[in-house]
Amino acid sequence: MATDITDITHAVEAAAVMRLLPARPRLLALGEPTHGEDTLLGLRNELFRQLVEQEGYRTIAIESDCVRGLVVDAYVTSGTGTLDEAMERGFSHGWGAFPGNRELVRWMRAYNEDRPASERLRFAGFDGPLEITGAASPRQSLTALHDHLAAHVDADLLPCTAETLDRLLGADEPWTDQAVMTDPSRSVGRSAEAGELRLLADDLVALLDTQTPHLITATSRDERDRARLYGRTAVGLLRYHSWTADTSPARMTRLLATRDGMMAGNLLALAERGPVLVHAHNSHLQRDRSTIRMWDHPLLEWWSAGALVGARLGERYAFLATALGTIRHQGVDTPPPDTLEGLLYALPEDRCLIDAPRLATALAGTRPAPRVSPYFGYAPFDPAHLPRTDGVVYVRDVPRG
Repeated sequence: MATDITDITHAVEAAAVMRLLPARPRLLALGEPTHGEDTLLGLRNELFRQLVEQEGYRTIAIESDCVRGLVVDAYVTSGTGTLDEAMERGFSHGWGAFPGNRELVRWMRAYNEDRPASERLRFAGFDGPLEITGAASPRQSLTALHDHLAAHVDADLLPCTAETLDRLLGADEPWTDQAVMTDPSRSVGRSAEAGELRLLADDLVALLDTQTPHLITATSRDERDRARLYGRTAVGLLRYHSWTADTSPARMTRLLATRDGMMAGNLLALAERGPVLVHAHNSHLQRDRSTIRMWDHPLLEWWSAGALVGARLGERYAFLATALGTIRHQGVDTPPPDTLEGLLYALPEDRCLIDAPRLATALAGTRPAPRVSPYFGYAPFDPAHLPRTDGVVYVRDVPRG
């Protein structure tokens, strides 16, 4: 594929990113095509550091449990706990074990050490309390929301007591049963108790909204943000558990869409507070429909969190995808020359930033072949997404960490 694109490549740095965009976006997202590679996490850390220092971003959000992320935020903003505790208790998906994530949290804490509260960096998880193999019980988020309201509004306005919630929730084990993902009959998501909990969650969130004028005077901004987070999470988890009990062909699509819907809600809430840097898999941040093959299902398609947020924010949302050449320790060798990654592999730089819409124009009529990955944990970049991607961060080789 003999296309000269050297005039649309730039160094991977904050100033070059900003030159690709019409204005500083409220949400600036950096995707990755595979998880757990410290080369990519190190690149993220350096780019985000520059964007914080040069462009004034004040929140860093990653694809991790939004409730557990409160532990990390407390550590980086006020030194609550220790770095070890933040890494162990503040992340889902095993992300706390990665050195690149530890370095990010360590740097954020050091950055905040001598700064006033208004200038401190905030950390957020924006995923739901979900794993591929299951979901959390709604107990933590529901009871935290109820406790917040019980402390600040007339008891007669509460739709139920804490004891009623506890009785309806029952034991946590049925909620967290991992066998539910392949056996809908084991789900408690459509039990009579779960149905009543969904109504109560809706009433609690409505009460939180209708009491906003009072809560503004009675509570801090952080307390109100946490309460809204608990409300979104409780409603989302109960919806997710309901769909785990579904037996229709659309079950997995609905679960995937529900997860990204929860992500989008969290990102939009963070954006209300100020400019946000976001890091997650490309598939959660792209503007195009996401696809995946799981188990014996046909190809599943749904709208990602990035697509949902982009539809709301327009140019205030920007997405940089990461594409890569090799991950040899995972069996991903030199890309074929007729693929997009093969074209980029011929560039002299080890890493660079490419103007994606201009690259799409340069490739008009050539149609790069889609790359096929031998490793299930790596998703090649789809060249059809170039026109709706703001930039591509290209990393030539990802060595074993």
